[in-house]
Amino acid sequence: MASIRSQLKDFFHEAGGMASFTARFFTEGLRPRFEWEEFFKQCYIIGYKSLPLVGITGFIMGLVLTVQSRPTLAEFGAESWLPSMVAISVVREIGPVITALICAGKIGSSMGAELGSMKVTEQIDAMEVSGTNPFKYLVVTRVMATALMLPVLVVISDFIALYATYVGVNLKDVVSTKLFINQIFEALEYSDFLPAFVKSYFFGFAIGIVGCYKGYNSSKGTEGVGRSANSAVVVASLLVFILDLIAVQITDSMGLN
Repeated sequence: MASIRSQLKDFFHEAGGMASFTARFFTEGLRPRFEWEEFFKQCYIIGYKSLPLVGITGFIMGLVLTVQSRPTLAEFGAESWLPSMVAISVVREIGPVITALICAGKIGSSMGAELGSMKVTEQIDAMEVSGTNPFKYLVVTRVMATALMLPVLVVISDFIALYATYVGVNLKDVVSTKLFINQIFEALEYSDFLPAFVKSYFFGFAIGIVGCYKGYNSSKGTEGVGRSANSAVVVASLLVFILDLIAVQITDSMGLN
């Protein structure tokens, strides 16, 4: 009983600390001046340097989904539905979630380790002494860059996954590019793109906040840095699933599914 009480206390303490951290982000983010140079640097690191991993994952995702779905559809004589079925699955759900999980592992752990090492080596304290606002420079720029770049990575991943679907369809059949594109866009609607694109912003924001919070509040030397990086990945991945569940419920209630 004492163990459960202690775990609940730690949970609420962590949730309260993260809520306070998020509120501070909005407060600091609205104050001038904004660190544009650091922001663009983080956009490059988070977006461009994550592109190869996201692209490879998107290609494999589209190809595997196509190859695995073909036998089931063939049993019902519905192989012609393969491009449209995979396109809807990728655009609505699989693309945003898988890309967010990949970014949670790469970006979340990177932020947790980087800020954690700065914390334990007192670099953040040195920035405060020198008159620099470390929260605005380190946290605001990274969170905003993650929230901005993740939807871009999701769109690119979707296109690569759809190209992989085209490759997968043509492994056994011969489908022209024009016919394949027509089948995809006949199945997809505007209501498929919009919810997936919007929830990608929230995925990126959650990954950035969690990664920065864990790193910014790291302690206990190098051991704390490793714990912060690991915890950032776990919590960010969990938040991605929770936000996705909430988004599905909202879009379903609005009749967008």
